[in-house]
Amino acid sequence: MSPTRQVQDPAKRAMLLTALYIAQEQYGHLSEEAIQRVSARLGLSPTEVLSTASFYTLYNRQPSARYRIQVCAGLSCHLCDGAESLERQVRQKLGLAEGQDRTKDGRFSVETVECLAACDTAPNLRINDELFARLSPEATDALLDRLMKE
Repeated sequence: MSPTRQVQDPAKRAMLLTALYIAQEQYGHLSEEAIQRVSARLGLSPTEVLSTASFYTLYNRQPSARYRIQVCAGLSCHLCDGAESLERQVRQKLGLAEGQDRTKDGRFSVETVECLAACDTAPNLRINDELFARLSPEATDALLDRLMKE
């Protein structure tokens, strides 16, 4: 006899993305405690909640830097020679060594993400919740210079 699977309330499942975003705002990132609270609140398993949180680049599982930079590595960004060169430029400008993802002062973190869903404006990067599109090397330098002065 196979075990029965509990049927989930679709309305609670639909609230998961919003609940994760709110929890991240409250905790600063999706800590284990935040995952557990969302799980309990929506009646979903912690594994289901964590699986969803891990899938979307919008959510942070670790405490975030003041400026969380996500460089798009999607196909469109690659085709316009943006993905690798943009990431290399950002890392160099911030003084990040190979394998280093956060500046020593903790103000900037850099990560490559699979897609920022803005293929028509490639190459792209997102800083915190703001998308920056059609980035040239000059525009990227100007953007980083501005942030480094803040």
